[in-house]
Amino acid sequence: MFLSASPVPQTGVRHSTFESLRRGRSSQSIASGFLRFWDSLNFKKDMEFVGITVLFLDENANFVIHGFTPVGRANHYMPSLKADSIVKVDRFEVARCSNMYKITDHPFLIRFISLTIIDEVITGAPEINLQSRLDCSRQSPNMVGQIRSVQSSKLNKSSHYPSPH
Repeated sequence: MFLSASPVPQTGVRHSTFESLRRGRSSQSIASGFLRFWDSLNFKKDMEFVGITVLFLDENANFVIHGFTPVGRANHYMPSLKADSIVKVDRFEVARCSNMYKITDHPFLIRFISLTIIDEVITGAPEINLQSRLDCSRQSPNMVGQIRSVQSSKLNKSSHYPSPH
């Protein structure tokens, strides 16, 4: 599946590559494939909703980077989150990803801040081969680990966890 918001090549959307991202708050922009998103829950505090985690794919399908918006901004950004779309994200914070929360092999994560703008790209979008990362018959090179078990006295068979969007 190739995602392209425009069948006819147009003037390209100006953006930074994932490789050129620099830490800190700035006016950087990325244009990327928006793979999926899910609710982030705090398992230590009765499954408290803490925000939304998202996965972005760069235009060369070389890198997957994750993004996060905290609970206070989740409702604001939710209408902009559409899986399998091409998006342009402006004005965000780039931070080093803690090993404790690392879900991709990229060293950074993108944090949505109050100034962040997310727009679906309709014209001039880079063509992104999402199928190269969505083929479930093989292991993704961007997979960092696999959850095998969770130790907690509060977990039981009747526990319900929301499914990814």
